[in-house]
Amino acid sequence: MDNHQADEEHELVMELSEKDSLLEKKKKLLKINHFDPNGKVKIKSICSIELLNSVLEEMLQRARIINADEVDLYFGGIDAFGFCSPRNELESLHTILSLVDKSKSTSEQIRPKVLQDLMNATLNKIHEFSSNIIEDTKILSKWNLHKEKCLLQWGESNGVKSKLDIAFVEGGGRGGIAREDLEVGDIALEIPLSAIISEDLLHETTMFPILEKVDGISCETMLLLWSMKEKYDNNSKFKIYFDALPEAFNTGLSFGMEAIMALDGTLLLEEIIQAKEHLRSQYNDLIPSLCNNYPNIFPSNLYTWEKFLWAWFLNHSITPHIMNYGRVDPTTNSLKFPLSRPCNNGEQCYLSYGNLSSSHLITFYGFLPKGYVDNPYDVIPLDIDLDNKEDVNPMCNWSTHMVRGTWLSKKNGIFNYGLPIPLLEHLREARMLMLESNIEVQEKLELELEILEDLQSTFDAMMENLGETEPLGRENCDWDVKLALDFKELQKRIISSIVSSCYNGKKATTTEREKEREKQMINYLLPEEIEEFLGIPTRSVRSFFSDRWSKFHLGSNPAEMSTRDQKLLKKQQNLYFLRRSENKEMINLFNIITYLQNTVSIHPISSDSGCDMVSKDKTDIGSSTKISFLNKNPFFDLFHLFHDWNMGGYTWW
Repeated sequence: MDNHQADEEHELVMELSEKDSLLEKKKKLLKINHFDPNGKVKIKSICSIELLNSVLEEMLQRARIINADEVDLYFGGIDAFGFCSPRNELESLHTILSLVDKSKSTSEQIRPKVLQDLMNATLNKIHEFSSNIIEDTKILSKWNLHKEKCLLQWGESNGVKSKLDIAFVEGGGRGGIAREDLEVGDIALEIPLSAIISEDLLHETTMFPILEKVDGISCETMLLLWSMKEKYDNNSKFKIYFDALPEAFNTGLSFGMEAIMALDGTLLLEEIIQAKEHLRSQYNDLIPSLCNNYPNIFPSNLYTWEKFLWAWFLNHSITPHIMNYGRVDPTTNSLKFPLSRPCNNGEQCYLSYGNLSSSHLITFYGFLPKGYVDNPYDVIPLDIDLDNKEDVNPMCNWSTHMVRGTWLSKKNGIFNYGLPIPLLEHLREARMLMLESNIEVQEKLELELEILEDLQSTFDAMMENLGETEPLGRENCDWDVKLALDFKELQKRIISSIVSSCYNGKKATTTEREKEREKQMINYLLPEEIEEFLGIPTRSVRSFFSDRWSKFHLGSNPAEMSTRDQKLLKKQQNLYFLRRSENKEMINLFNIITYLQNTVSIHPISSDSGCDMVSKDKTDIGSSTKISFLNKNPFFDLFHLFHDWNMGGYTWW
């Protein structure tokens, strides 16, 4: 191959879906980060390892944006092309694998070796990602698995192919355990269409002609109604499957009163109540009329409220092995479950339920997944008034706002604090509408302190609303109470992290504000004063502080106070200097500089050679004379910086 061919560039196209509800945000995000909005990534026919890794990194950054959901973008901000979540990372890497695989089979321009190298590099990243996930699978051998073994045998006799065994796992109930080391792309489970409970199966039943006439009924609801009856049919093809299912599913929908009471003030309580209301409404709209009108097909004893709730169970993980499933492979006429990341022999193989919060998983599936404290979808929605103003920054223009545990954030510095940028920008915008467009740094810092104070107050109230957790022995609690307490502790931890971030943010912002004040102060000091201010002594401390003076006499007649002296007093709480001491402690000197008022008479010690004598009866000395007098003494050199800042007047910073 000649040099021209070796340097030839080719394109891989990573397009955004036009059906994506976040399409415009993602387009703007690509533009902000200088990516081709058309999704073109260039690759040379012959690549060095460095160039190949560079191309892969660019593709990964694009894929993260393409696969980002609302939570990823909201908390990721303009850095959403960085690592967002385990789900996003796996989906992004598999987007690249799929694209390269298609290009490899269709392209005649790009050399297969380049694509194979790119695929291998992507697989290496998946292995690297998976190696950071530590799974400790403890199998409980004492449990009777007779029903489960019968289920596996039934599946095999019906054409099911599995590389998983069923076992009871500590802390997780029943789970699928890998029989061997499984790699990315390996099929953990394959179920033929004939063994799948699907919509096609419904068409063969006597209830389908009735259900299809029900306005707005979904396929899922039809299957739910079918399974409620099929479970009790001794001649059912799926009898062994139904027999292997538990008689009752312990979910949030079946929480007892003690567990409900323990959830007072939590998001989970709201979700359980709303879910029950929705399901009860669905039940009341469907079941009574079906049972009354078609009692032979829908016998009332099989369609009770308790049996209606009996339809929710499986196992979920924050970092699942199987993410892409649900479509029948037309070539094999089967449903396949390929691995998205490696699963070692003896390790539990997890299935993804989707991007769900812990409250949703408890409500409908009855468990908290392993690593639930790091679930990126455990968010707390905020009720904030929003305007319709279009924000130039697409990452700050949101219709809703939320927070989550700040330990998930990588941005904890000033102006970030581990809090979501869209929320902070919205709160800043709400306050800045009342300010001038070009505000000084110090005003911005004051604004930050206000925002953090308001947020801390809000979440302090949330924490108080959750109340104190009773010191109950978890081992003596029922399953539902234990689950309720675990969730309440999770929500408390999230809120506590917000409060801590606000507190630490206020400390950092206050420090930054003082630094800014120092900068402004130094700008108006003489060289020798700068040295003194920074702690490099060039003259005695006595020349700076009031122990050289006998006392100050403050006048009491307000009429004698000039207009500019009144202006001087407006922000007395903001005047600070560095005291000359080893720890550089900040002190308020307002009380010892009130001599700057026209009503002040200063009486120096006669032995002080640095100033002229002022007689006690000269209390009507003019302001200009007084300034001239003050400048004669080194002690007062420090205070000349207050003069001539605003066209000759006094001001404060």
